[in-house]
Amino acid sequence: MKSHKINFPELVLFEDDNYLVINKPPFISTLEDRNESITILSLAREIEPDPQVCHRLDKDTSGVLAIAKTPEAYRHLSMQFESREVTKTYHAVVDGIHHFENKLVDAPILKLNNGTVRISRDEGKPAQTYFTTEQVFKNHTLIKCNPITGRMHQIRIHLALLKASITGDDTYGGKPFLLSMVKRDFHLKKLTEEEPLMKRMALHAFSLEFALLDGKKIKVEAPYPKDMKALLKQLQANLR
Repeated sequence: MKSHKINFPELVLFEDDNYLVINKPPFISTLEDRNESITILSLAREIEPDPQVCHRLDKDTSGVLAIAKTPEAYRHLSMQFESREVTKTYHAVVDGIHHFENKLVDAPILKLNNGTVRISRDEGKPAQTYFTTEQVFKNHTLIKCNPITGRMHQIRIHLALLKASITGDDTYGGKPFLLSMVKRDFHLKKLTEEEPLMKRMALHAFSLEFALLDGKKIKVEAPYPKDMKALLKQLQANLR
């Protein structure tokens, strides 16, 4: 992905002397990546002398991401993450119909050498996530996810444990969303294979709430990107 395709200043949702909070696009790594020259960190360096990303989102996950401009700001937010004073809210479209009301999943997560994770009561690190149903569709559900800890792939594996895998997350049992599932008159050209409506898992970091250096709390919300909007539009249209 070339840097000119992403206009970094356009991603900014909030800025002060200490922080930049952006709406991260999907398909770009947060931190340095051996295989890619363009990352969120490299783009931030084009406008800030010494930025530090305060947490990370998976490459395919979109949404709100905080970047510190100074070492002091980085420490300040890192301590809040450590003491679990940051409120993180994600939205996920999952397969199937689920009714969760602030449901807690408390299941330890073990990181595997192949870049995935599994639930392991013996060797895993503690991990907790709360889930609440936001909207039910015909065969899918929009779910609000509030992770308390910050383990790798936490929301994805915890939802899989609830038999509510994220749509499009084939690593943890999610199925792709195809337009032919909801459109009766959907016709494909001969000899072509149908592509999923979303080319990634349907997971978006919706909001982040934390305290600035002066103690004032802020909550920053990130609008859905195009692909997530298109998916929800199709699901809502199919309800009528």
